[in-house]
Amino acid sequence: MKRNFNLCLLAGAIAGSFLTACSDDKMEDTALPQQETLSAKVEQPSELEKVCYYVDNNWSNNSVLVTGLQNSTDTNFMNSQMTKIASLWGRSNPTLRFVNDPSNFNSTYNAISYSTGKIYYGYAIYYDAKAKGGDIVNAMILAHEYGHQLQYIFGLPSITENTARPNELEADGFAGYYLRRPNGYNKTNFSEIAAAYEFAQSIGDYQTSSPGHHGTPAQRRSAVRLGFLLGQYDLNASNFDYNFFYYYQGVLNGTYKVAKNTVNPEIDAYMSQYIDELRKIQSGEISAEEFKHLQ
Repeated sequence: MKRNFNLCLLAGAIAGSFLTACSDDKMEDTALPQQETLSAKVEQPSELEKVCYYVDNNWSNNSVLVTGLQNSTDTNFMNSQMTKIASLWGRSNPTLRFVNDPSNFNSTYNAISYSTGKIYYGYAIYYDAKAKGGDIVNAMILAHEYGHQLQYIFGLPSITENTARPNELEADGFAGYYLRRPNGYNKTNFSEIAAAYEFAQSIGDYQTSSPGHHGTPAQRRSAVRLGFLLGQYDLNASNFDYNFFYYYQGVLNGTYKVAKNTVNPEIDAYMSQYIDELRKIQSGEISAEEFKHLQ
């Protein structure tokens, strides 16, 4: 999950408690079949890319890059999703590869988006996500990681903070948008993506001053919800960025309606009915359980 604000704004490792939030979700060590190995060691992310991870910002020393997952069904699903996600934004596919560590399966509980047009996806996170919520969870994670590709390409997000939060919340929004769009995952009922957003919010953190802060669980829920709502409209990446932060920051800072939505004014009538809901999601007033039943 991205790029450097104020030169080194977003560099650094994720907070320990962030890892703890995910540690209970890891799968037990599993013996995996041999896949075509592309390199002896997996390329580690640069300082520029260290906030574009889903869980951690490094791969283990024993990790290897492979072309597929445990079976062709899983591999084909991810490759087809990659094509669909990129196509939604009018782009060609980035390079999608998978990371395996035969000596420590759980070390691959991660996904990282690289500024060189690559996404590396760990075996452990793939199979845990699939076990917890089915294919849609991995579609969401991949759409999130591709959101960072859009950020690299278009110089997004337009909002900067002293942490990775704007990057991560916008990537969550990109994912929510993809899950709804008819030419994306095409889930028009929000309750249908319950497993996906539950997985995302469980990896939120409360280290609000840490450079690697990804947003609190409640903020991540609201970001996915906002992206889903914006999926009502056909937006390019820059327009999505404008609208995402117009409504997200407006709700968070209480500045909504201080300035008019000059880029897509037609969206305001639709979004106005959800502003109070978004505020309650962000604040936690709408609980994680209540969130599951939103329409």
